[in-house]
Amino acid sequence: MKKISLIIKYLISDFLTAALAWFIFNIVRYYLLAQYNGFETLEIFMGFEHVLRGQILIPFGWLILHYYSGYYNKPFEKSRLSEFFTTFQIAFVGTTGIFFTVLLKNLPGSFRIYYEQFTYLFLLSFLLTYTGRLFITMQTTRKIRNRSRSIKAFILGNGEKAQEIKKEIEKPYDALGYTIQGLINTSPVISNNRKIQLPTVGNMDNLEMLIKEYKVEELIVSLDSENNDELLKLLYSLYKYKLPIKLPVNYSKLLTGGMNVKTIAGIPLIDITANNFSEAEKNIKYSLDKLISVFVLLLLFPVYIYLMIRVKSDSSGPVFIKQERIGFGGKPFKIYKFRTMIEEAEKNGPSLSYADDNRITPFGRKMRKYRLDELPQFWNVLKGDMSLVGPRPERKYYIDKIVKEAPYFYLFHNVRPGITSLGMVKFGYASNVKQMIERMQYDRLYYESMSLGLDVKILIYTIKTIITGKGI
Repeated sequence: MKKISLIIKYLISDFLTAALAWFIFNIVRYYLLAQYNGFETLEIFMGFEHVLRGQILIPFGWLILHYYSGYYNKPFEKSRLSEFFTTFQIAFVGTTGIFFTVLLKNLPGSFRIYYEQFTYLFLLSFLLTYTGRLFITMQTTRKIRNRSRSIKAFILGNGEKAQEIKKEIEKPYDALGYTIQGLINTSPVISNNRKIQLPTVGNMDNLEMLIKEYKVEELIVSLDSENNDELLKLLYSLYKYKLPIKLPVNYSKLLTGGMNVKTIAGIPLIDITANNFSEAEKNIKYSLDKLISVFVLLLLFPVYIYLMIRVKSDSSGPVFIKQERIGFGGKPFKIYKFRTMIEEAEKNGPSLSYADDNRITPFGRKMRKYRLDELPQFWNVLKGDMSLVGPRPERKYYIDKIVKEAPYFYLFHNVRPGITSLGMVKFGYASNVKQMIERMQYDRLYYESMSLGLDVKILIYTIKTIITGKGI
């Protein structure tokens, strides 16, 4: 609720300052331009239909632009310096857009007026927006520093390094405002050196219960041990809790070879559960998912009808199948597919298909070859369960088997699963758990290198796979 409340404050501030900037700019514009176009007084100009329409629409346009910049995604993780440059960049982009879509329609008496209009609009938009944001950010920073708003965290470790990290991140100037709920003992062996042993609230055996009890939002790992194998084993055991996992920066050399890391501003920690997707890309991807899904569902509606008829006439049973998969945030959802197997194909329990599987129906084999059985998942994308591109969602039954050998699978729950994935286009269907883990290496590569450009490449590969019929 605190996050939503803060986002609303930024939205109101941005809307009002954008409206004020446009109002003042129109006054300036009147004396620069409008007086040459037959408006006798400022009052007449300000009451002009196009001016009034702009007064309403322009502020909403700014909000849309700010949303796609990712500004509202993390309202608590802001600094005055980054806010300055972010606001400056978006003000320039927005002003350029308004200039070419609105202001160029009116021919001035001199081209110098073009530059003046651009300059006035940019300065007004930037200065007023930044002033409003700065006021809210400074208010929030004060609340964070006095700990009326903080991130609840556990430190895993109770030695000297844990004590150092605890002191560092609880300093008054800490911009993110951590509140350490307690320390967790990570070793079953208690050291005899009482000088470095700090009080703990529990150990790894009851960590899940403690996370719920203390409402912990993040886990910070700080071990005295120099054993890298011990550290990695501990990290792999933490992914299942689906919380951000932070490490001191001195571990970065160990991790950058296999995991994506990000430095957290203001404190010497790196986030090993983050991915490369910027906040702007996340919002753009989410919107494109929705738009493309609507387009496909409408455009291919006749194809859906044809496939439904063929599935129904090919074999007895329902047209669609629904399976529970684990998706974003580790939450289960129902995935939809055209049925490609005989009815009760899994009456003896979950079982993966293979190339010569006699459970696959004749028409089902054709659909699998061209990936047509996946088409109903555009409905899942529209609902928000899935994305067009992302790691392939799996059933809990197989996840429990996979994580015994590849615990990092839990990282995939930090993003929405996809209809298609790098693993699907490079590896294809898997017929056993071993192959599923092999395919996961591609999805892990995707997770560490996520970008809109990579999504486009995967979609192109997918279209090629559909056209050439390289599915099984």
